[in-house]
Amino acid sequence: MTLSSGGLFALGLFASLWLLAGLWAVGRGIAMQRRAAFVAGQAERLGSLVEASPQLPVIVRADWRIEASEKLGRWLGLEQGPRNFDELRGLGSGLDPDGHDALRQAILGAQRGAKPFTLSLKPQGSERTIILHGAPAPQAVGGPGSVLLWLSDATDGQHALAQARSDRDEAMAAFEALSGLIEAAPFPMWFRDTDLNLALVNSAYVRAVEAKSAVAVIDGGIELCETVAGVSAAEAADEARIAGSAQIRTIPVTIEGERRIMRVVDVPLAPTGGRVIGIAGYAIDIQELESERGAHRRFVDTQRELLDRLSAAVAQFGPDQGLAFANLPFRRLFALDAEDVSEARAFARLLDAWREGGRTPEVRDYPEWRQAHVDWFAQAGASEEDWLLRDGTHLHVVAQPTPDGGLLLIAEDKTEQVQLAGARDTLLRVRTATFDNLFEAIAVFAPDGRLHLWNQRFRRLWGIDEGTLAAHPRVDALMGGLADRLVKPNQISIVQEVIRAATLERQQRGGEIGFADGRYFDFASIPLPDGNALLIMLDITPSRKMEGALRERNEALEAADKVKTAFLSRMSYELRTPLTSIGGFGEMLQAGYAGKLSEQQQGYVNAIMDSVAVLGRQIDNVLDLAQGEAGSLVVERAPVDVRKLLDGALTDARAFAAAEKVELVGNISPDLGRIDGDAPRLSRLVAGLLDNAVRYTAPTRKSGGRVLLHATGDAHGIDIIVSDNGPGMPEAVAAVTKGQQAGTASGGIGLALARQLVAAHGGSMEVLSEAGQGTLVRISLPRRV
Repeated sequence: MTLSSGGLFALGLFASLWLLAGLWAVGRGIAMQRRAAFVAGQAERLGSLVEASPQLPVIVRADWRIEASEKLGRWLGLEQGPRNFDELRGLGSGLDPDGHDALRQAILGAQRGAKPFTLSLKPQGSERTIILHGAPAPQAVGGPGSVLLWLSDATDGQHALAQARSDRDEAMAAFEALSGLIEAAPFPMWFRDTDLNLALVNSAYVRAVEAKSAVAVIDGGIELCETVAGVSAAEAADEARIAGSAQIRTIPVTIEGERRIMRVVDVPLAPTGGRVIGIAGYAIDIQELESERGAHRRFVDTQRELLDRLSAAVAQFGPDQGLAFANLPFRRLFALDAEDVSEARAFARLLDAWREGGRTPEVRDYPEWRQAHVDWFAQAGASEEDWLLRDGTHLHVVAQPTPDGGLLLIAEDKTEQVQLAGARDTLLRVRTATFDNLFEAIAVFAPDGRLHLWNQRFRRLWGIDEGTLAAHPRVDALMGGLADRLVKPNQISIVQEVIRAATLERQQRGGEIGFADGRYFDFASIPLPDGNALLIMLDITPSRKMEGALRERNEALEAADKVKTAFLSRMSYELRTPLTSIGGFGEMLQAGYAGKLSEQQQGYVNAIMDSVAVLGRQIDNVLDLAQGEAGSLVVERAPVDVRKLLDGALTDARAFAAAEKVELVGNISPDLGRIDGDAPRLSRLVAGLLDNAVRYTAPTRKSGGRVLLHATGDAHGIDIIVSDNGPGMPEAVAAVTKGQQAGTASGGIGLALARQLVAAHGGSMEVLSEAGQGTLVRISLPRRV
């Protein structure tokens, strides 16, 4: 059959279409294959990504089946991955019952109310912490009623969180402690923000500016430091921020109304390598420190001024071993000038200069000696040396390191002391020789009673060998063996007692002992300033013999004196009897019992009566003198008108003074008053003084002789003075002792009786005499005894 061209065309067209459809189908198949391979690759990559993800997806179906990787089992500590919800709870592993129930309730809430949730669970027997985020699963993932859980292992995060919380708590505690420390600080502290405004101040700051509170300070911008030298507190803080380091200023600040010197410090605060976040500041009161520094400087100046006045040479070296100070004696001793001190010359260089000037001792190895002395600076304690210089000077050198690393050097010239020590040794030898040649026996005992020193006479006196004394025995042991040498052996205890009293009680005592050979010794124990006791024994044997002879002679003299006293008393009474008769007959003649007398006869009788009166006074004086020497003088006390008594004495003495051409002057106070005394004896006393003054002035004063009677008184007593311008008493003391003529105060009664009468009235008597000038006698009598 033959096809038409139309048929062929249609057949060709159909074949072409079929071919095209085949080619399209092949291309489509290839594309789908490639798409499936891509999707499979993507699914594999997504599975690997999910497996490698720190979060684990878990799908819980509506029938409580679980879709999850095996990692879930490992996280829960199960042997294999769970396939249903109940397998999440295991025995000793998996979730505990409480956690399992809590998760079930959360899933139910998500299924029923589409409510997301978050739980934190900890599997049993594990330290792992798992965080669960749950929500209804997308329809394409799990179907209706499914819940998608995202589990993440938060163990490391929880640990980090716990550590962060611990660090935060520690930081907060440290911050609170630091804040408390800043608040409790006794000095002002503050903090400025980046705008240099006050942001924080402590209580000390508030008190310093006398504000009500810290808030008031910050709100008011109250500055502690006022502007000084054109720089305000904020500008000073800005300088610290710009410099990036702490800035310190010492400025005056008003603290609680008082002007104080403060050290103000501004410190920029910035993290390491970061920008400044603020400026911290504080102010320390250095008023006392500055005062102490000033006082220290004044003390140093005073100390150096004092050191200049010392005789010892003193120098101070600083920590750099340079000379810081040298007093005047040091500069003189070591020939230093002002340049050496001002240049702070080093100690080693000074040693070299001193060596050249002969101010150091001669040593064999000078470099070694020099280094040893430079090492004084590093020593812990003081060093002492004696230097013998070339010129014979002896120096005692003391080097004391100071706490600051310096050195205090003291040099004392001991030359004179060394010479004195030599002289002392010589004196000790002289003392020993002197002790050994003294007539007295001498021993020195120490405070503990041991024999310390002795001379040879002491050793020979007691008959002790030198070896025994050289052992320095105690006094009880020494004297205990010497008792048999005494007449009375028990007297040895007296010697021990006086030594003990001198050493322990510091009392001087003495006594007398007799030896069996007939010798007698006075002994005494004398405390010495050094605490020792000196025992001295003096041989009084010759004086004892002489004393016996003198005692016998004294007894004879006393017997003779008693005979003399008795004789004077007897003779006074025997003389008074005929004298009384003579006076009585004379009075009868004066009265005219024998007839009228002629003028010449009357003159004879008057002369007889005057002589009787004078002789009567002499007899009374002799009798009083005898009674005074015998201790039996008794005065009769009665009120005595002193002025009347003295006027009577002057009247009686005027005739005799006129005859002797002596001016007799009375200067008697009108208010003398009365005293208790023996009027007759006092009258004789004054009359005798006036009589004797006239008598012993007239021979040397043919004209111009003068005797003065002066008397004054007060409420306690009276003073009677008799003075003349006679020859005086060059031997007044001898005259007073012997009761002989001695110028004014002697004559009829003598100084001995005058003193006895004055003493019997409770008064005192004073005699002043100068050869060629006269004599003065002062008698002081009390009103009453």
